[in-house]
Amino acid sequence: MRGTHVFLLTILLVVAGCRHKASQPKDASLVTSYPSPQRIETRHLPNTCRIHDRVISGGEPDGEVGFQELRELGVKTVISVDGARPQVELARKYGIRYVHLPHGYDGVPLERAHELAKAVRDLPGPVYIHCHHGKHRSPAAAAVACVGAGLLSPKDAVSVLHIAGTSKDYQGLYESVKNARRFDGAMLDTLTVEFSERAELPPIAEAMVAIEHTYDNLKVIQQAGWKSPTDHPDLDPPHEALLLREHFAEVVRTEAARQQPSQFQDMLQASLTAAADLEDGLRDWIDPRQPPPEVIANSFVRITNNCKACHGHFRDIPLSEKLKQNP
Repeated sequence: MRGTHVFLLTILLVVAGCRHKASQPKDASLVTSYPSPQRIETRHLPNTCRIHDRVISGGEPDGEVGFQELRELGVKTVISVDGARPQVELARKYGIRYVHLPHGYDGVPLERAHELAKAVRDLPGPVYIHCHHGKHRSPAAAAVACVGAGLLSPKDAVSVLHIAGTSKDYQGLYESVKNARRFDGAMLDTLTVEFSERAELPPIAEAMVAIEHTYDNLKVIQQAGWKSPTDHPDLDPPHEALLLREHFAEVVRTEAARQQPSQFQDMLQASLTAAADLEDGLRDWIDPRQPPPEVIANSFVRITNNCKACHGHFRDIPLSEKLKQNP
């Protein structure tokens, strides 16, 4: 009799377990237990943060050694969310898929949030999401994507920005992350997305990316006393200033820039003039034993201040505010 009771109890437990298992959604483990986002140590991937077992946020991989490290981490897909040209050939060399889903500093639009969520849910993982420095756009995109796909609790989303060191000035990025919610799984199932390696960008956006990269090179040169850094002898100070001047001139010539408010055009022209002054100052500095002329530092400060002001007035305005201005 006792054996019969044990047998019946076993059957009931098995049936109950099967019913419980059948009633769970396919990603139930992701819903009931969220990991805590945390910074991880990497050698050639700037500012990395693990948000989920499937998702890491960070900066642009440092050339070949960066992609070697991605392979060591087991990364299968890399998603770039800035406007720079993705390093597609290097990714292919290391068996990694590249996807380009750029967005601005003003936030992550809903359509892009859907695409990012589907990407981190469905593409081969782990997935590495990056922007240039890994401090602003990529942690925002990663947080929005992970919440949308059910990989991160909404209450933990903003902590991703804090860990990455995202500036409070990027109000649109913070707004997107604070408002992130999980998307309906059926909607993501039916969503059709062409995950391309290279997104087409407007000329003005391409030029802005080039400005950002050249400006970063000049910051490295500035830290080296306005000389070629010992660890980057390829960076020639006058030439980098020349490139910056040409990038600003390229933006000035675009029709898109001419359609911008007069304040934007004034800032752009002021930056172009400052870049020309910086180039002249570096070329006129012939004797490196003498301190650099004041015009060099002053010109760079003017460029920096103009860039910050332009970001504050035009690039960093949250998407919600832009919609109010242009309903």
